[in-house]
Amino acid sequence: MTYAKELIFALAVMVAAGVALVQPAAMSAEQALTFGVMLVTLAIWATGVVPGYVGSAFLFTALILADLATPQEVFSSFSSSAIWLVVAGFVIGAAITHSGLGARMGAIARPHLSKSYATLIAGLMLLGMGLGFVMPSSLGRAAVLVPIGMALADAFGLGKGSQGRTGVAVVIAIGTNMLSFAILPSNIPNIILSGVAEQSLGVQFGYANYLLLHYPVLGLLKSAAIVGLVLFFFPAQVRAVAAPKQKDAGAGRQQMALVAILLLTLGFWSTDQLHGINAAWIGLTASLVLMVPQLGFVPPPVFKSSVDFSMLLFVAGALTLGSIVSSSGLGDIIATEAFAMLPLQAGQDFVNFISLSLLGIGTAIFATVPGVPAVLTPLAPDLATATGFSLNAVLMTQVIGFSTVIFPYQVGPLIVAMGLAGESTRPLLKVTVALAAITVLVLVPLDFLWWKLLGVI
Repeated sequence: MTYAKELIFALAVMVAAGVALVQPAAMSAEQALTFGVMLVTLAIWATGVVPGYVGSAFLFTALILADLATPQEVFSSFSSSAIWLVVAGFVIGAAITHSGLGARMGAIARPHLSKSYATLIAGLMLLGMGLGFVMPSSLGRAAVLVPIGMALADAFGLGKGSQGRTGVAVVIAIGTNMLSFAILPSNIPNIILSGVAEQSLGVQFGYANYLLLHYPVLGLLKSAAIVGLVLFFFPAQVRAVAAPKQKDAGAGRQQMALVAILLLTLGFWSTDQLHGINAAWIGLTASLVLMVPQLGFVPPPVFKSSVDFSMLLFVAGALTLGSIVSSSGLGDIIATEAFAMLPLQAGQDFVNFISLSLLGIGTAIFATVPGVPAVLTPLAPDLATATGFSLNAVLMTQVIGFSTVIFPYQVGPLIVAMGLAGESTRPLLKVTVALAAITVLVLVPLDFLWWKLLGVI
């Protein structure tokens, strides 16, 4: 068991080398080599034999040296809005922590969450779910909730390195991201799916219909499963810790000023469909104000210690991987080959439903979660013909697919949230793998029954 990760990584490298050398019939030489690079990168991220940012550096270097992509394509991820949402998340989190606002908000929530560790975990899950309805950015939700959660962990004696503190970080990371796949405007893949479906196929999704279809199972039932898994993998006991001394009046005024800035930012985030300003640029504007040294929210030393470049490098790598898989045509090849192997047949509704869900789950491993709609939406008409499902039903199965995350690298915000909490992503893997198994074995069949009840299939 000691060398299991190394053996898995070595096997992945051997497979990657074999694909690159043998060149499968469906791939060009360039695509085969790109697939090999992609497979090694995924093996690094999935096994953790070296830190994730090393995998990103390998991806960038291999793509450029092998002339598989231009530097502009490889590093375009650094100009994406997601990267700047990460930066904004670091700055906002640093301001909340440095000003003492996180500790104060934690003290307010403390009486309601102090009954037990289970109450704390369930309460943080409910807060994350609630923010999903008012904040369109999962990174923004994490930036707001992580400092509060960590302050609560400190208040309950869950110190650094403890299982309880890790459990707090994990439930916030997942609670602010994964459940919001069931709310139409709350996560990037949802928006990509909606946009591509409307532009390419003329299909439009309604907010209420989308919510009714997905939230009962992928939101409510999945949240209960997540809380149970966190309590199982990271058991702990809360204990009372002396409250920190209150800061002076000047600090109190600074906290109130920070609250005003955060509320204004939240207001713009919540109304992005009205004004059309990207959530990243709203966060960047707030960060600009917070970084002004004279205001004291995030002094230069605090900024230097709060922005984790290794995390930025990892997220940029995940974004680049998805982009290259799509632009190289590998995503289409993988999805088409998988499509050909699926036991799809009109009239076999349950088998078809499971197959389409697994197609989305499998595609997300290679194309990452944001890439799933771009890869699978063009195949939707053919899938609808093969299954006898409506076009809308086929498109909606993508949500089951990209909301079922196996490896944390598939979803950048999960990694970012753990980084903001100062925790490793390895413990997160326990929950994502177990949750994926529960989803496939329990939640997907329940989803099938729910869709049947609604008359969608």
